[in-house]
Amino acid sequence: MPKKTHTTPDPEAAASSTDIDLQLLMEAIYLRYSYDFRDYSGASQKRRVLYALTQLDCPTIAELQSQVLHDPGVFQQVLQYLTIPVSEMFRDPGFFLALRQQVTPYLRTYASIKVWIAGCSTGEEVYSLAILLREEGLLERSLIYATDINPASLDKARQGIFPLGSIRGYTANYQQSGGRQAFADYYTAAYDAAIFDKSLRENITFADHSLATDSVFSETQLVLCRNVLIYFNKKLQDRALGLFHESLGHRGFLCLGSKESIAFSSYATHFEPLARAERIFRKLPGRP
Repeated sequence: MPKKTHTTPDPEAAASSTDIDLQLLMEAIYLRYSYDFRDYSGASQKRRVLYALTQLDCPTIAELQSQVLHDPGVFQQVLQYLTIPVSEMFRDPGFFLALRQQVTPYLRTYASIKVWIAGCSTGEEVYSLAILLREEGLLERSLIYATDINPASLDKARQGIFPLGSIRGYTANYQQSGGRQAFADYYTAAYDAAIFDKSLRENITFADHSLATDSVFSETQLVLCRNVLIYFNKKLQDRALGLFHESLGHRGFLCLGSKESIAFSSYATHFEPLARAERIFRKLPGRP
C-alpha cells in the first residue's frame, strides 16, 4: 500500500476558497432577498462576514449561506453586520462648518430646497443637518430625503432617540461646527436617552433606497453621502456618483466623506471642488 503523504495547506488556496464562499453568499442574498452587496469592497465585506460568523456562532460562510437562504430572521441579523449602522451627530465638525459658511448662502437663493442624504444609517447626520438648516432659517422650506437599505436603521432614525451617553461628544461636535444655540435646546433627556424635538422630523422623509439597484427619485440641490462609497468597489462607486449627478439640479452640491474622492471616478470632470479638504463639490454646468 502506498504511503500516505501529508501536504502543507496552501494559504492562497484557502483564501481563494473563502473568497468563493463570500461571492456565493452575496449572490444568494441577492437572489433570495434582492439586496445587492456584490459590488461592495471585497476586503471590508470579508471583515464584516467573518465578524458575523463569530457573533452568530456559525462555523463557516457556507453554513451561514444555508441559514440565510432558509431563515429570513438570520438574514436580518446578517444585514446589520453588512451595513455597519454606525454614525454620530455633527461628525467631522469642519465639514458642517464649511457647509454652513459656504453652501447655505447659495441655498438661500432657492424658493424651496431638496436634500438627499444617502446611506443615512440611524439618523445622526439627518438630525444634524436639520438643526443646521433650522439655524440658517432654511428648514421650513426644505425637504430632506433620508435613505438607507437597512430597515432597522431607518426605524431608529425615524424615532430620533439617541443614547444619552453620546450627547457630550455630539455637543462638542455641534459647538465646533458653528452651532448657534445650546445643543440641549434640541432634545429632552429621559432615562438614558436623548429624545430629539419631533419638529425636526416634519421636513424629513425616510425611505428605503439602494445605491446598487435603485434609481433617482427626485431632483435635489444638495446630496450628502458621507463614508458610504469607501465600502464600494469602483464599479458601484461610479454608479452611485452617476445617481447623485443625475439627481442634482443646476450647480447643485455633492458632499462626500473625509476619505472619499471623485478624482479617479468616471465623474471626475463633472464636478468642481468648493471646499476640497471637506469634500464638498459643485456640479459643473453643461454636463449631461
